[in-house]
Amino acid sequence: MTLLLGPVLRHVGETTATVWVQTDAPAEVTVLGCSARTFEVEDCHYALVPVQGLAADSVTEYTVQIDGVTAWPEPESDFPPSVIKTRGPATADRLRVIFGSCRYPKTGVAKLDDKLGLDALDCYATRLTAMPTQEWPDALLLLGDQVYADELTPEAREHLAGGRSGRRSAGTRPPDEVVSFTEYERLYRHTWGDPEIRWILSTLPTAMIFDDHDIRDDWNTSAAWRAEVNAMPWWRDRIRAGLASYWVYQHLGNLSPTELAADEDYQKVLATDGDCWPLLAELADRADSEVDGDKGLRFSFRWDLGRSRLIMVDSRNARILDSGDRKMLGDREFQWLEEQVNDELETVDHLLIGSSLPWLLPPVLGDLQTINEIAANRDGLRGKLGEKIRQTADLEHWPAFLNSFLRLSELINSAATRSSRGPATISVLSGDVHHSYAARADFGGSSTTRIHQLVCSPVHNYVPGPLKPALKLSWSPRLARVSRRWARRNGSPDLPMTWRNLSGPLFGNTIASLEADGRTAEVIFEQPLDNGDLTSVTTVALT
Repeated sequence: MTLLLGPVLRHVGETTATVWVQTDAPAEVTVLGCSARTFEVEDCHYALVPVQGLAADSVTEYTVQIDGVTAWPEPESDFPPSVIKTRGPATADRLRVIFGSCRYPKTGVAKLDDKLGLDALDCYATRLTAMPTQEWPDALLLLGDQVYADELTPEAREHLAGGRSGRRSAGTRPPDEVVSFTEYERLYRHTWGDPEIRWILSTLPTAMIFDDHDIRDDWNTSAAWRAEVNAMPWWRDRIRAGLASYWVYQHLGNLSPTELAADEDYQKVLATDGDCWPLLAELADRADSEVDGDKGLRFSFRWDLGRSRLIMVDSRNARILDSGDRKMLGDREFQWLEEQVNDELETVDHLLIGSSLPWLLPPVLGDLQTINEIAANRDGLRGKLGEKIRQTADLEHWPAFLNSFLRLSELINSAATRSSRGPATISVLSGDVHHSYAARADFGGSSTTRIHQLVCSPVHNYVPGPLKPALKLSWSPRLARVSRRWARRNGSPDLPMTWRNLSGPLFGNTIASLEADGRTAEVIFEQPLDNGDLTSVTTVALT
């Protein structure tokens, strides 16, 4: 019996944890005396082991047994033991999370790997092996593009070109499009199978949300994009495979044991004797479909981290487009977000909102996206041209969904001002845009809550050279005044806040750490040196 992938440590509470694994055959998987049977999807086998009975504020080494035989740690491993580090009263006032997005795997092609540079998460894992366990981060937040299903490595392209059992011979499935669950399975194994990555995922509680490349570039840009891609004969297989594999590999582990026990889809899967694929295909169809202005499945989730709170928002699949009423989140999902933000907010020192897409872009770029949305909403040739530009230039971030952008801004401002003891900081953590920065928002008024947009991207990828000066220019205050006037002339309302860049834009592979102690906090951006060490590029005080 073989452990193909994992263990991946996912949700960790004060006394509970979940550990995800993939095995090569049906099995009973045991961690710290707690067991779970695998479930099957397309001849692939998975288990999510709910670990109970841990002590608060403790560090516990663990192993993984498959049918009673130890499968982790691997024999003669040079890595420290994997551990589960819980939080509790003694650590409620302290927080350290590392975050980033856009991690392309190593390819094995020297020229391409040199172009990509050193993997910042890989380097962080190496550093972690020499750090005292008590100094390890409380969580790793992966903010999108965990796999690149549309930008394949040479190995993946070669595999698809060969096909399996003649699958590509019919001519209806392009040779470079991932369209099946087992093809996604191969991508995840390649991306998460790197030894350093596999180890760090086994020992840091990891929260994940997807972005477009987990499915396909520009996924859910607009209703026109959806109509065009839905006409492709292979797309229904692709979206089913992408959403089903996301549910298995990423989403399930975001949930606590209590949430898993109440999740009807997960309980149906566990109760199935044999292949669960029909259930997951139906689940994926439901997640992809709009009903009464909402999606049929919520991927957003919340983690409580002592006196800090993480709310991860699905800003990619939750979009409402087909109805013609363009929204980043449906009303029901936005109401859920509002409830999570406002729930006992007076007990929260630091509120973190995770969104794969930045809320606050460089001001010039944000205005351009708003102007484009207004144009794309018009009838006739101008609207078609606006839609063409939207898709070509990837103008589909929060400001390109202006009503949702304003609603999120109002929610953040309300959270900062609703009581005399609001959070010390509210930070929106994002990725996607292949440069990193820290921006501070100013709504005016007398609130002492500091509000920031923190972006870390990429962890392991590259930025085309011509894009760098354009991104730098988009932060220009002078150009921002011009673009704001232009946006107002085109119908944009005045925005409720202004924002300025505190650090960046930073280019290159980066990992960011948000560290809080009591009501003070800072963010640190680090990049790899040629020798594999990480060096601090900039530190920004958030309070």
